[in-house]
Amino acid sequence: MRPFGSLTARLAALFAALTAGLLVLFAVLFGRMLDAHFQELDLHELHGKLTLIRNALQDETAGSAPAERIQALERAFVGHETVGVLLRDGDGRVLRIIHAEHFTAAQRAGARLGAAAGDWSVEGRPHRGIEADVPLADAGAEARALEVLVALDLSHHVHFLESVRRATWAGVAVAALVAALFGWFAAHRGLAPLRRVTDTARRLSARQLGERLAADDAPLEVRDHVEALNGMLARLEAAFQRLADYSADIAHELRTPISNLMTQTQVALSRPRTAEEYQDILASNLEEYERIARMVSDMLFLAKAEENALAHGSEAIDLAHEADALIDFYEALADERQVRILRQGQASVLGDRLMLRRALSNLISNALRHTPAGGAITIEIDAAADADADGAGVRVVVSNAGDPIPPDQLERIFDRFHRGSTQRARHGEGAGLGLAITRSIVRAHGGEISARSVAGLTRFTITLPRHGAPIPP
Repeated sequence: MRPFGSLTARLAALFAALTAGLLVLFAVLFGRMLDAHFQELDLHELHGKLTLIRNALQDETAGSAPAERIQALERAFVGHETVGVLLRDGDGRVLRIIHAEHFTAAQRAGARLGAAAGDWSVEGRPHRGIEADVPLADAGAEARALEVLVALDLSHHVHFLESVRRATWAGVAVAALVAALFGWFAAHRGLAPLRRVTDTARRLSARQLGERLAADDAPLEVRDHVEALNGMLARLEAAFQRLADYSADIAHELRTPISNLMTQTQVALSRPRTAEEYQDILASNLEEYERIARMVSDMLFLAKAEENALAHGSEAIDLAHEADALIDFYEALADERQVRILRQGQASVLGDRLMLRRALSNLISNALRHTPAGGAITIEIDAAADADADGAGVRVVVSNAGDPIPPDQLERIFDRFHRGSTQRARHGEGAGLGLAITRSIVRAHGGEISARSVAGLTRFTITLPRHGAPIPP
């Protein structure tokens, strides 16, 4: 594994580099300021010594002869071992050197400094000096000037600056190390929620999707990620649960027709039979095969609906005309059961004619199964503005009197293979997929369906976008 493949290591290195860079910049600026400060102090001290020399050479009380004043000057510098003084006459001849170890051989031979101030080195020791002309006044004689070169040994300054630099670089190294450790610790603690995400993901399986990540102690930058993952886990758990229920329902629904086919086949093979008997058995088996085929077709339809793969047309549909056609289709069955089917209102919508007819047919067929003799089924088509919040809704209500739907079942009646209460299930011959298919068709057209069952009256309400209104995604 690469050393900087870890995000924690990268953040720690970034902390260390940033800290070291800032400290190095500060150390360089501080060093330059310190050098300038010491240079200013050195020049101040040199000018002070030059003033002392000027006063000593011009002090008439020290003696009238230049030699006497120079001797007095030499006595004044006793104990100042870090300061050197070199005196030359106007012709450049060296008259006197105080502490000669502070001057180079050329300077001791009479070489001038070449500038008002300068730096040089003697045997590895740094020096700084200034050069000036000092007038020497003789009583009763014309004033003469001496060339004075004052030198200052900087060794103690250099040693101090070197110790400061060593301490500064050591501090930079220690600070960078501490910053790296702090960055590693902060990144390690900050990425703890991501490690928990990884651990949770390793433990997840189709049978263990109930774990959730704690978002309370997660930082703000990670909290949205944790909440998104928890939402994903909840959706996965719900999807797997639906899949498990779906599989169980399929197995349960297919078991009955398959068991009937096996029983009839075993009975048919138990003894020789006539051709008519075999025809009756095959006809009965054909009914079971048709039931299985319808069930498989309905399940495929629902699978496409869940994947948003239902393709439908966009033609103008007269709902009243379609309802009247279905009433004619179910008229014989309704007369047989002594049930009346009535239609009220009219409206147009955009959609697929066959799919919407199938949805409405499922509701009418369901109502026929649960309407007692002498009852009525009402189809109300309402295009009123209050059918939808934006005034673009068409409402289709299929209502019938009969066995009520318990309140706890109203939220589940549109689930696949669900038949409501036991009393209502006794009236049904289907597989419990009709209402689920109806809801899928309605949602594919941008609408919604709901159900109410109060005081023995059951109402299924479909709301669709009106013809000319945009269909929501």
